Amino acid sequence: MKWTKFKVKTITDAEDIIISTLYDIGLEGAQIEDKVPLTAWEKEQMFVDILPEGPEDDGIAYLSFFVEEAEEQTSPCPENQSIEDALASGNTRSSLLLNGEAVTAEEILEKVKAELEDLQSFMDIGEGTVTIEETEDLDWINNWKQYFHQFTVEDVLVIPSWEEVEPEDQDKMVLHIDPGTAFGTGMHDTTQLCIKALRKFVTSETVLLDVGTGSGILAILALMFGAKKAIGTDLDPCAIEAVRQNKEANGIPEEDFRLLIGNIITEKEVQDEVGYECYDIVAANILAEVLAGLTPVIVHQLKKGGIYITSGIIDDKEETVVEAVKAAGLEVLEVNRQGEWVSVVARRN
Repeated sequence: MKWTKFKVKTITDAEDIIISTLYDIGLEGAQIEDKVPLTAWEKEQMFVDILPEGPEDDGIAYLSFFVEEAEEQTSPCPENQSIEDALASGNTRSSLLLNGEAVTAEEILEKVKAELEDLQSFMDIGEGTVTIEETEDLDWINNWKQYFHQFTVEDVLVIPSWEEVEPEDQDKMVLHIDPGTAFGTGMHDTTQLCIKALRKFVTSETVLLDVGTGSGILAILALMFGAKKAIGTDLDPCAIEAVRQNKEANGIPEEDFRLLIGNIITEKEVQDEVGYECYDIVAANILAEVLAGLTPVIVHQLKKGGIYITSGIIDDKEETVVEAVKAAGLEVLEVNRQGEWVSVVARRN
């Protein structure tokens, strides 16, 4: 299917009001491009497949709205003519679907410009300019698959459902993982650091707690390594379906891996449901700033002698996590590195 993109150049302070205003005329699902640093709260909601630092904020924002083209074509413009030129010449490439009705790109553009002009009369929205272009066929649900291919971590082959196990990999332990659009794939250095640590410390008696489980990679692998039971926690309800699919793909019994949605750092009810002093291993593959707040809480979930595996730590944040681990009374056993990332492994004595 084809889509037409309307892209507004504005300022970060005007993002919310423009999105709300254009929502009222039927433009939904804005894609926001800006350089605003993540807040502490936003970092708590995120996982390690992003970098904690970004470029300096310049105050500029781009808001893109995608409108689906109707199947029936009207007044097609000549091949190689851009949609901007088509609008200028009076030709329209196709009808678009807005609020369930067929309209032209020019009609939508006029509505957007009128709304922006109204906003400019009482507030600063920066340039407030609009560009328009036709996209290629887009499948936002599946397009990311081209970037995820099978790979190995030591003797573990991580493979998505759309690829086959090669003959030379038949002797490897195979993890079938489809991360979906919300979570990591296991390709990130931080996840691989955790996998290596789990491989070393998991035994047949291990009960694991995976904080920020995402697609369930670490908990599922721990069970494949021989662990007895796993519980995961996550902030994002999307993890429920991702974990369900990946458990099914790897033949993990429902009762072996339970998922809880909530913030174990701040929500006492989540802490109570997870339980205290009952985990042989706690794994947490999240950002260093979050680990600093998690560690003094999670120490109460660990058994005496339990292992705490952390990752998601960019190299210049290593000391932040090491200090938090020591302050919680844990003994640092290992500090492992891969690329720019660090994993700190500790024990509760």
